[in-house]
Amino acid sequence: MGRTLTDWSSGRLAGLTARLVSLLALLAIWEVAARLANGPLLPSPAAVLAFIVAETRRGDLVANIGITLWRVAGAFGVAMLIGSVIGIVLGRWHRANAAFDVWLLVLLNMPALVIAVLCYIWLGLTEAAAVTAVALNKIPNVIVVLREGTWALDRDLEEMAHVYRFPAGTWLRHVLMPQLAPYIAAAARSGLALVWKIVLVVELLGRSSGVGYAISLYFQLSDVTAVLGYALAFTCVMLAIEFLLLQPLEKHARRWRPALA
Repeated sequence: MGRTLTDWSSGRLAGLTARLVSLLALLAIWEVAARLANGPLLPSPAAVLAFIVAETRRGDLVANIGITLWRVAGAFGVAMLIGSVIGIVLGRWHRANAAFDVWLLVLLNMPALVIAVLCYIWLGLTEAAAVTAVALNKIPNVIVVLREGTWALDRDLEEMAHVYRFPAGTWLRHVLMPQLAPYIAAAARSGLALVWKIVLVVELLGRSSGVGYAISLYFQLSDVTAVLGYALAFTCVMLAIEFLLLQPLEKHARRWRPALA
């Protein structure tokens, strides 16, 4: 029998409680460690929170987070579009996959730092170079996930579409995309964490704004409180996007699959 609404609500409440207790435990450990360190190398949670509030009031924190989010969105969108198309192509045409598989392996194993440096050398210290560097680091991962998803397509549905001579638009909308939607959602969720981390590295190397630049600046000043403040503030923003946007989208994409007993 399926789970009742009460069981589902109780399970969700238990999960939220466990997360809250875990977070409080982490803060308690941090506070104890800060008191034992008793120095600027490990500020307390209260000191980091005070910096976040002060930086927000000045407007610097909001401005830098906004700039970084714009770069994340640009690189993420480009990577998802290009990677999805290439992944589907490689999944459907085995000769293309055999021809470009080595290229894909090279890109997957190329260090993000090397790609960022090369983009800055070739394109200059520009926004285009920054977004391109991040997108190039993400595209191979999207290709792999969508290629696997394309390999897993239901052949019976493909044959049905062929027999009934579905137009390309109908096949794309009702046969291909519903099956690939969970893979696209998975690539988006796994890729977002990768993209924003690489964006910070790219900003640290060659931009004069953004969270990565701010962390680099405060690193040079040996201000651990500021470094932790920016890192935690941006992490909270990305977690909010994960829980409020990406997880619901992934759940929606998998709605047609039968639930496990």
